[in-house]
Amino acid sequence: MSNECRERVAPSPAEPVAADPVEGYEESLVSRLRALEDLKSAVAADQARTALALDIARRRAEAAAGMPADQRGRGVGAEIALARRESPHRGSRLLGLARTLVIDMPHTLAALECGVLDEWRATLIVRETICPSAEDRRAVDAELAADPRDLEGVGTREVRNRAQRIDVRPDLGAAVDRALKAAPERHVSCRPAPDTMAYLTTLLPAAEAISAYSALSRDADTQTNAGGNRGLGRGQLMADALVERVTGAPAGSVRVDVQSIMTDRTLLQGDSEPAYLPGYGYVPAQYARNLLRDGSGSHRGPGETSADARDAQSPAGAQHPEGKAGHTHDQAAQAWLRRLYTAPDTGRLVAMDSRARLFPPGLRRLIAARDATCRTPYCDAPIRQFDHIVPWRLTGSTNADGGQGLCESCNYVEEALGWSSRPLPGARHAVERRTPTGHSYVSEAPPLPGTSPPRRTTRPVHSVTDFIIHRAAA
Repeated sequence: MSNECRERVAPSPAEPVAADPVEGYEESLVSRLRALEDLKSAVAADQARTALALDIARRRAEAAAGMPADQRGRGVGAEIALARRESPHRGSRLLGLARTLVIDMPHTLAALECGVLDEWRATLIVRETICPSAEDRRAVDAELAADPRDLEGVGTREVRNRAQRIDVRPDLGAAVDRALKAAPERHVSCRPAPDTMAYLTTLLPAAEAISAYSALSRDADTQTNAGGNRGLGRGQLMADALVERVTGAPAGSVRVDVQSIMTDRTLLQGDSEPAYLPGYGYVPAQYARNLLRDGSGSHRGPGETSADARDAQSPAGAQHPEGKAGHTHDQAAQAWLRRLYTAPDTGRLVAMDSRARLFPPGLRRLIAARDATCRTPYCDAPIRQFDHIVPWRLTGSTNADGGQGLCESCNYVEEALGWSSRPLPGARHAVERRTPTGHSYVSEAPPLPGTSPPRRTTRPVHSVTDFIIHRAAA
């Protein structure tokens, strides 16, 4: 936190936090918390109106310019996301929330504005009442939130339950049809968790999800009842069974292509500098060395290591002392690791140029390792497409400095009217993205092992606390 930020959040001299507080001081703090919460809700309501106003203004301007109807408003969600320091996916959802609240659910918007609902509860109501028509949404809104007092003191789960009960009533129509349409949205995702763990999440139809969970649960109970649980808990047994059924390999072994970026000091000299796994993030040095040695990392105890991993005899990658990371194939652990070299002065991954219009596979792999995730600020989505920062028709070259990894949605936004990007000079790869309103946002590639993040220059910090009365009424 910068000194300026610390000054902004420091207690006011007129409001002591120690020694001898005046009578009624604690009550005033509670009142202030409530006032701040009400302010947050009012700001969220105003943001919804502002977001919809931006969308309407942009669509009108593009209609006047002769743009086809199906292309109008493209990129507005991304602009909202950048302004609110959110991912583009979240920005699109916020725009949809704003449109529904302001146009179809005025009672819910009013409850948000007066502080009875916060933004998350308002989002739940909108999400759980995706009715087939605007008239039905207004009917749900009137029944659920016409009197804000009915929502006072109601918890998040009960808000969701009330919305669901109204939404699935027969007189509101197409709940079953919506369930059928939702089935194609099933998917699997993976996101990092602390301590070199990760969340593997799947969205499935309810019956299929319950069936899969029940099968894993029965398997764990069977092992426990037969005395074959090896001292493992029920959750551990279920997780291991899931991995074995999906991969066909014993839990604890790695049979995939893994890129591990680390310095030669970490690999060969026992240095403690963390390594980097693209698609996950930084991991402890010893974990990375264990991954090279037996393909299991450091999650499993002595009785949990897979048979394949126990057969490994020597550290993988030891035959490449000159590399930044090993590139080898340990037949037992089935762990592949690739050498990636960095320039000693800047820490950048070594790049290669190409005259081709499309990025060659090797260059795509290098850019993906450098960028880790989509390069749009606040977007952590996986890289799906490789984009020329400045259009290829203007430069005629394809190289690492001129390329960036983007998710599919952000790459489409780049093609919208008024959007532009340009590379910036510096020790690390940086891209400036400019929106149709003239606002600019900069993203830098994350630092790789062996490099340190550059020092930031101080800049003004604007805070909503400037608009808050510090001494709340008791």
